[in-house]
Amino acid sequence: MKESRLAMRANAGALALLVSIVLLSIAAISIGQVGLSLDATLQGLFRSDVDPVITQIVWDIRAPRILTAICAGAALGISGLLMQALFRNPVADAWSLGLTAGGQVGVALAVAGAAYAGPQALAFLSAFQGVSLTVAAALGVGITALAMLALGRRLGTITLLVVGLMTWFTAQGVVSVVMHFANRAGGRVFSGWNDGTFTSVTLDHLPLLAMTVVAGAVLALLSAKPLTSLLIGESYARSLGTDITRLRLLVLAATVLLVAPVTAFCGPVIFIGLIVPHFARAIAGTARIASLLPLAAMCGALLALTADFIVHLPWDQHFLHLNAVLALIGAPVVILLLVLSPTMRGLR
Repeated sequence: MKESRLAMRANAGALALLVSIVLLSIAAISIGQVGLSLDATLQGLFRSDVDPVITQIVWDIRAPRILTAICAGAALGISGLLMQALFRNPVADAWSLGLTAGGQVGVALAVAGAAYAGPQALAFLSAFQGVSLTVAAALGVGITALAMLALGRRLGTITLLVVGLMTWFTAQGVVSVVMHFANRAGGRVFSGWNDGTFTSVTLDHLPLLAMTVVAGAVLALLSAKPLTSLLIGESYARSLGTDITRLRLLVLAATVLLVAPVTAFCGPVIFIGLIVPHFARAIAGTARIASLLPLAAMCGALLALTADFIVHLPWDQHFLHLNAVLALIGAPVVILLLVLSPTMRGLR
């Protein structure tokens, strides 16, 4: 009976999230520097015989940004859930553990190397930035994740987070030094990427982003059951026949596939993976990873969409950045969790 109630609760929450995502997506397409009526928005989405200007606004400018926000938010939400379960740490995610910083270093080295190799290499990087920057980000994320995974078996929760923070500071120093020796063209490529945005992805790039994220989500789903057993403890998980080493590698591979393309395409997007798993648990009322995965994906997509919607409202001046809005949303949530959550108050 209890499981039935929890399932109904999770389904109701998922439906509410889905409706919110659809409504906010339509609003984000309609509202901007050039406003569109609801009728014009729907015609632009579903009809081809409309004003070419409306089609361009809808499909060339706003739809790719919104689809990217949904895909990136879902990926970061799932990755945060995986990291918190694997490390059994309620404040673990790709940013707090330094994985995003590793991706930044990888991208900086790729951009600087291409800039030094000459204009043709930099032109190649710009033309094929989806593939090249994703590989560079994946290497950075993967190496950092392996290091944090090794340290996570020796360090306590707080110490691991401090190490993650120091990794971030170290990465910023490395990036600054690397870009200091890069030429101006490389600096401009990196600077535009480093701000964090969902606007840089075109419809041509979306399939690569989506396919990589889907692959990561499939691995996350495969790891869901053994990862739930790991929440109780390694001994319990082993008693159920779980291969802990294989599980860690599977979760690591899923995290790299989820985080690397988002970091490559959208820059270092923060806070989504940190707070979204807590929203998903609050909605579902359970710690089972299989039940939380779709909720984490939808919560992440909704949070990313909300932040992007705020950034692209028709402001008179445009000084808002995506990560600034996410920080204003995410930091108070983390503070409240630290103050109110017994689990987080008990961190050692």
